[in-house]
Order: sequence, then structure tokens, then C-alpha cells
Amino acid sequence: MILPGGLGALTYCLNIHPTQSWEEARAALTGPARAVKGALSPDAPFVIGLRFSAETTAELAEPRKCAELKAILADEGFLPITMNGFPYGPFHGERVKEEVYLPDWRAEERLGYTTALADLMAEINPEGSFLSLSTVPGAFRPNGAGAESAMADMLLRAAAHLVKLEAETGRRVALALEPEPCCFLETIEESATFFRAHLFSDAAAARLAALTGRSRAEATDLLPRHLGLCYDVCHAAVEFEDAAQSLAILREAGVPVHKLQLSSALRIPSGSPEARAALAAFDDGVYLHQLIARGPRGLRRFADLGEALAPGGAADGEEWRVHFHVPVFLETLPAFGTTQSFLADILALHRAAPISPHLEVETYTWSVLPPGLAAGSVDQAVTRELTWVKERLA
Repeated sequence: MILPGGLGALTYCLNIHPTQSWEEARAALTGPARAVKGALSPDAPFVIGLRFSAETTAELAEPRKCAELKAILADEGFLPITMNGFPYGPFHGERVKEEVYLPDWRAEERLGYTTALADLMAEINPEGSFLSLSTVPGAFRPNGAGAESAMADMLLRAAAHLVKLEAETGRRVALALEPEPCCFLETIEESATFFRAHLFSDAAAARLAALTGRSRAEATDLLPRHLGLCYDVCHAAVEFEDAAQSLAILREAGVPVHKLQLSSALRIPSGSPEARAALAAFDDGVYLHQLIARGPRGLRRFADLGEALAPGGAADGEEWRVHFHVPVFLETLPAFGTTQSFLADILALHRAAPISPHLEVETYTWSVLPPGLAAGSVDQAVTRELTWVKERLA
């Protein structure tokens, strides 16, 4: 949906549905996505956040299948202006966990996948479009140490591709790194520091100039045009970020927020044996659910929920926040709360001064939510989420 008052475009991400193959992606577009559009925007175009795996992206390189995609987008009235390029492989029905970051930004495969997605976005959108493409935060933290320069150069090569793509097609694609707990880019401060030191530095401008044949001054202007952040509200809440301060840090560093992902996390105000038992229901075998605990010793990070709940893990009495996306319309759950108030703060800040042109709801955990929380079919729940967001931006 295009929001009034210059507040940008609001959508949801197709990664909540299986999209490992073109057959699955087609079914998502003509099934639940169609139902959401019908409920919210039956007579007007509807912005859709795409997600295609590397397998699907390769299939769509075939002219016949790409033509089929274009026809579906046109027939359904979808505007595909944002893409989730984070998960490379399967994202539903099997163990994902830390494998979701692979290949990361140390690998040529990540660069090739990302540029293929950018090319596809340019192919399916009209000239003059601004398009956002979110991606992994460099790497899972254990894999990122010592690889800063290598990852930065890979990202600058991606930026060079996007510069050339815009010159050739008139479509601007912006790559948006998505900080996440226990990853190389984890906090907003860490992200701003990395951009200043490696992506927006004089050396980075010189490298982009060499890759594109542009002047150093032009390259300096092009870096934030094609590189920036995907601010995931769930991730920031789990990190105990301050909403206004985190955005001020990005503004000061000159890091644009090319995409704002709207989601809520689990919040346990004071850890206890009862909370520990209730959280066990969220410890699925599919996704990584990082937990950050805040207590007298400051912040303590656990890479997955099982680790935090094990003996010696998160302590009773600490506040726990868990990277488990829960429906944004839920303020509380039967046993504990959510970080909905942080999301409300971000939306209020966006309403006052727009943060990003693209807003995307991304509750991808419907298939692993404990019974009773989904509140109907997935398309009904997504419709309710988008309505909740829209009402708070009115």
C-alpha cells in the first residue's frame, strides 16, 4: 500500500510463505498474497515484498518463467519494489538456524545471488523505480572476525554492479544490510562504525570509482545511494536499542535506512522458572532464536533459545528478549509480553519524520508459532498486521 503523507510504501514479505521453487513462489503470489491484497487494496495496486531463493532466481532467468512472473504481477496488481535477499536456500520446513547466513558476504556465491536478484528487480519494475534489496549482516558473528575488509570489498563490488545497473536501466536498487543479534553487524552502533570505516570511507570511494569508471566525488555520492541499512525493529528491540537514539546514530553516520522491517519479539520482564517452561514451546528446530538478557552484569547474549534455557544460561530476575517474530498486533502473550511498544515508538518516529521509503511486515514464524497465536489463516493474520500498522501511521 502507498501510504498518504509521504510515509512510503507498506507491504509484507513473501518469505512468510514457502518460495524455494518458482512453483511455490507462484502459489504464494496467486494464493495468500492475492487474498491479502483483496482484503486491503482490492481496487488499487498493492506493494508486495518478494523473496526468491537462489533456486527460484535461477529458474526465473529462463525467459518463459520470467514472463510468467511479470504476467502474474500485472494481473494481480502487485508492485514488487522490495526484495528480501537474506535467505539463500530453504527457509521453511527444515532446519535453518545459523545456516541462514550462508553463503555470507565472504563468498562469491552471495555476491552472484545478490546481483542476480537486483537484475531481476530491474527487469520487473518500470524505469525510474527505487527498489530495496535486504541482505545478511555480513556473516554470523563467529565467521565475521578478521573478514571485515574482504566482506567490505565484496559489498563494494555489489554496489558497483548496482551503479552500472541504474545507468543502463534507469532502475535504482539499494542494498540494505540487516543487523541481527549474534551477527557480524549486530547493534546499530556497530553498523554505523562499519559503514564509516569500510563502506563510506575515502578508500571505499576510491575503490568504487575504480570499479565503475566514475570520479572519486561521484563515487562518494553513489555509495549511500546504493548501500545502506535494513532496520529490523524486532532485532533492534532484542538488542535493547533506544529507538530515537539508534536512528540518530545512523543519521550522524550518514547511513540511510533503505528498508524498515516491522516485527515484534518476545519479551520476558523478569526471568523465572515459569517463564523458562513457557519459552520451551518456542524452541523450535527450524529457526535461530537468539536471546539477550539484561541484568546487573549488563547484556548477555545467547546464540539460540536452547542455549539460554540450559543450566548456566539466562538467569532468573533478568529481562529476557528473544528473537522470535510474533504477530505485531499482540501486546502480550499468555505467559509473557512482546516488544510491541518498541515497534509503536518506531512507527511514531516514522510518522513524525519518515525513516525509510519501504516498510515491510515480516512475521515469518507462522508455521512454528505455538497453537492459538496465529488467530486464523496466515493471510487473515497478515491482513490484521498490516491494518494494525496502518492505523498507527494514520
